[in-house]
Amino acid sequence: MHRGHILEETNKLGTPLYKIKSYLPVIEAFGFWIALKNATGGQAFPQLCVFDHWDMLPCDPLEPGSGAEQLVMDIRRRKGLWQQITPLFELEDML
Repeated sequence: MHRGHILEETNKLGTPLYKIKSYLPVIEAFGFWIALKNATGGQAFPQLCVFDHWDMLPCDPLEPGSGAEQLVMDIRRRKGLWQQITPLFELEDML
């Protein structure tokens, strides 16, 4: 469901509490709190979210049908932008 990576998982001695440090892509963070609450029956919750680093997507967003292309289209739809990406030659005169 979410493309996060767990970095560290520690158990607080004498309690059933766990502290998990992980990377979660920002786009995946929308609705994460609700998904975590539903998956754990309300027993887990995120405490602190901090931006850590940028990373490259593993595929080309200009390739039709790729995961990156779907991600770009979802962002453009959410922002109310055209669904068609403007070709570079139309922007060259603006440079």
